[in-house]
Amino acid sequence: MRWEVVGWGALALLLFAAEAMAPGAFMLWIGIGAAAVFLITALVPGIPVLWQVVAFVVLSVVAIQAYRRWGRTRGRESDKPLLNRRSEQLVGRVAVLQQGIVAGQGRVSIDDASWQVTGPDLAAGTPVRVVAVVNGVLQVEANG
Repeated sequence: MRWEVVGWGALALLLFAAEAMAPGAFMLWIGIGAAAVFLITALVPGIPVLWQVVAFVVLSVVAIQAYRRWGRTRGRESDKPLLNRRSEQLVGRVAVLQQGIVAGQGRVSIDDASWQVTGPDLAAGTPVRVVAVVNGVLQVEANG
């Protein structure tokens, strides 16, 4: 087998292995360019090395651009869209007022945190339902 064919095959495998060791979907596309040049040099003997390198660069850029255009734009739907938005996860929860709402301001304890709340004036100990979150402040209404 010719040395350039072996070299392109080894480069493709090395890039695929690098992608497997440190995934980021970048080395994969360059590896696809190397694999394509491997196939071309294996099927068409006598291509000068300079043209092989040019084909590798062009095919790698095309593979990366194809990924950026079609692969990344298709966002994956999360099964937990509120994962890092803790306060928004509280909408709909019922809790007991820790500190009564006076002049529209009060406090409620939910799970392991104390939250500032706004809503109609209510006495401490009243069960309230979280209806919205504005700037990290829970908006509540009397439950029931």
